Amino acid sequence: MNDRGHLSRRRLLADLASGGVLVALAGCAESDTGTEADTDADGTESEPPAADDLDLRETNVVDVAFEATDSGYAFDVTLHHDDDGEEGYANWWQVERLDETRLGRRELLHAHSEQPFTRSETVAIPDDVIRVVVRGHDQTHGYGGVAALVAIDDGPVRFVDQGSEPRSFDAEDFS
Repeated sequence: MNDRGHLSRRRLLADLASGGVLVALAGCAESDTGTEADTDADGTESEPPAADDLDLRETNVVDVAFEATDSGYAFDVTLHHDDDGEEGYANWWQVERLDETRLGRRELLHAHSEQPFTRSETVAIPDDVIRVVVRGHDQTHGYGGVAALVAIDDGPVRFVDQGSEPRSFDAEDFS
């Protein structure tokens, strides 16, 4: 997987641990203290927001790692949502073109008490697509929260809080 995703998980664990929250991510026991996230003028961040800054009623994408495979791209997407706090739970995440055309979706069939949690899916990405959006969804609120902007061609992942409705993106959001 790309290095950025691995460091982001370590950063997220450190941020959560410093806030007194116990989090266990399978296969990721290391931590790194890191610094505050860099926020651009347009609200996108090179690192996901700290757990205390998330609206957990919404499904927040807090990490994305990916690598090319023979059948597409293998995505590891980490979500943070208050699955135990409401009747609804995070029920999928998806990868889309910038025009919001869905390329692939990972269905989630039950609530996850362990937060944040990571699930994987391989998605076929057409050769002409070099930028995608990864969004989470929950049963109660639909789309919302933090989405990830992924540059398939060179690896950077940026995060943007789209609020309670899905935000549209274009190539300028990646610069």
